[in-house]
Amino acid sequence: MLIKSAGIICPNCGDGQKVTDVESGELICTKCGFVIRERVGNEEEDWSVLAREPGSKLRTSPTSLARSGMGLSTIIGRPDMSAGSGLNAAMRSTFDRLRAWDFRIKGQDERSLRRAFVELDRLRSALGLSDAIVEKTAYIYRRAQERGLVRGRTMRAVLGAAIYIVQREMGVSGTLQDIINATNTTEKDLARAYRILLRELDLKVPMLDPAKCVSRVASKANISERTKRKAMDMIYNVIKSGLAAGKDPMGLAASVLYIACTSSGEPKSQAAIADAAGVSEVTLRKNQRMIIEQAAT
Repeated sequence: MLIKSAGIICPNCGDGQKVTDVESGELICTKCGFVIRERVGNEEEDWSVLAREPGSKLRTSPTSLARSGMGLSTIIGRPDMSAGSGLNAAMRSTFDRLRAWDFRIKGQDERSLRRAFVELDRLRSALGLSDAIVEKTAYIYRRAQERGLVRGRTMRAVLGAAIYIVQREMGVSGTLQDIINATNTTEKDLARAYRILLRELDLKVPMLDPAKCVSRVASKANISERTKRKAMDMIYNVIKSGLAAGKDPMGLAASVLYIACTSSGEPKSQAAIADAAGVSEVTLRKNQRMIIEQAAT
């Protein structure tokens, strides 16, 4: 749909007759075909304040590592129209070749990133990831692809491993089982991708805080606040004694919660707590015996 406009002089030919292409938002000179403005609209509504300093307004969307081309890439559109009239056969052929070269230049890596970031956006909703986690995950995935670490592995396993690494770096107590379920991959594939990312990208991942794990598991298993506080006191004693060194924080959290439930008379099975923590019942019982033996000495 084209709308005639007036009052603006074309800087190319000096003519005053213009049309606005509603579909593309372009203001075009009808005499020479020069695009005067690439987007026409309500400029007051169109401004997006992207910087905190007063007066710094940009008519653009913020860049993001979790978007193909970081949100800056462009494509050659399909409509074969210019200044409201159709392109001739020669010009159409030229634009077809340009589209083909544009597609080839972007290459397989760009298309692979596009698919990966669509999947990452789905995982954002499934796992409730914050924008900061998504951005850091995209950064790690881009580095992995540049190093050729994604080749031969599933995209979901690499994304899941990157999410787990970022959660550990930011102190977010997410469980490995949650990521496995969301990515629909196996623990073996995820663990392999996790080890490769740590080794090849030289990443340093801090240990999870067992106290945060206690809070998360207690909420997931619907354990009362009184029992949760007792378990928190126990986990602090375990940390002070040095028993937490080299142990899975989620396994320790499950064990102290089960001990606290038993001493408080709260009916919770080992299976329910182990499932909430994403560990096996064997791990829970092993840590339980270790904690009880340490308390007895």
